[in-house]
Amino acid sequence: MELRVLRYFLMVVQEKNISQASERLHVSQPTVSRQLKELEAELGTVLFERGNRSIQLTADGEYFANQAKQILSLTDKTLANIHQEQDVRGAVYVGSAEARSMLTVAQAIGHLNQRHPHVQINLVSTDASDIHQQLSSGVFDFGVIMEPTDKTDYDFLRLPGESRWGLLVQNHSPLAQQATVSLDDIANATLILPQQGGSQRIHALFGLDTADLHVAATYNLLYNASLLVSAGVGSALGLDGIINTNQSDLTFVPLDPRTSSGSSLVWLKGQRLSTAAQALLAQIRSELTPAEN
Repeated sequence: MELRVLRYFLMVVQEKNISQASERLHVSQPTVSRQLKELEAELGTVLFERGNRSIQLTADGEYFANQAKQILSLTDKTLANIHQEQDVRGAVYVGSAEARSMLTVAQAIGHLNQRHPHVQINLVSTDASDIHQQLSSGVFDFGVIMEPTDKTDYDFLRLPGESRWGLLVQNHSPLAQQATVSLDDIANATLILPQQGGSQRIHALFGLDTADLHVAATYNLLYNASLLVSAGVGSALGLDGIINTNQSDLTFVPLDPRTSSGSSLVWLKGQRLSTAAQALLAQIRSELTPAEN
């Protein structure tokens, strides 16, 4: 199985049409078709359901596409980090939850870019479960995850700053007229809940049992949840400072009693970091001095 063939495959997945994919790849259509058939034969499974106008992935195709993306991402990162000159260069991948504390990481990236302009930082906004998976597979170098979380398998740095929990509601909601919301308000609301940590995290933070709540939807990125709130699906339980509610139809109402969460930068214990990743970690450490102690 060649990396070139994986790139052909993913281009067809993106375009959902072999002719269009061939044009994007600057490769003849028969060549792409032949490579896909040989790939399916090698894997011993059908990857595509071929229609008249477009092609769709089978269940095996969906799985293989996800794995191929990770393989190529890891390959590209590895090549970028190997092809270094004397100055520090390469690609670093950081998976991040939505958190105010990302400002520290952002400042570190800005300062690092001034010193090492050939280091490229790639930020991926995602949730904790995906961060753990991508760190384990080697795709991510670092992750920014919300506390509390199990860090047994990780080295970590606590990032400064905390975000307060509350409800994101429509401006015309009665809750928007309140200075704060209570646990009773949450229990009586139609909710859009964060997926991260699931019911255990909700119980640990707020002492609420999700089985007793009216949950209309869940989310892993608060921006998407804010669209659901605007559409009248419910009120989103989330962290302050992520959604800019100025001149919008939404209001963030903080929880009372005050409940806040911090975050940590994590990376796998025993992992050999690339030169570029080491440079970013050193820069973040310098941003935290003396704040981390």
